[in-house]
Amino acid sequence: MNRFYFLFALSLAIAVPKQVLAHGANIEYQETEAITIQAKYDDGKPMADAQVVIYAPSDRANPWSKGTTDKSGSFTFVPNTDPENIGDWDIKVRQSGHGDITSIPIKDGKLAVNQMNTGSLGADYTSAQKLVMAAAVGWGFIGTGLFFARSKSK
Repeated sequence: MNRFYFLFALSLAIAVPKQVLAHGANIEYQETEAITIQAKYDDGKPMADAQVVIYAPSDRANPWSKGTTDKSGSFTFVPNTDPENIGDWDIKVRQSGHGDITSIPIKDGKLAVNQMNTGSLGADYTSAQKLVMAAAVGWGFIGTGLFFARSKSK
């Protein structure tokens, strides 16, 4: 019986030719000053395949670059560090009516700040500033109500 299995395996090895493919490979790399952004919704879910528009400091009216985030909400770019492009690079990310914009300061060809900037609206306001804004909105409601409640005199 063992002889049968041996002959069967040998016949399969001979009968079924295997295609041998040889592939060359080439890996290139270069050192860059790349910036990677991570776009997420407020609940932490990544903004997958969101539109990204980048504006250079030298031309705020026309996009310097456009692209989309990957499935994890990441997008990487290498800013042009010519002298006219030193300053704040504006990054706008949008998807299905949701989005945000942030500025990334570049000075002397490097990030001016070594910490992660979330860019979320309201993240840069202090508690006192938020209180003043809430009071201004409340005063606006009161003023509007008093305007329409005034008596009409002849």
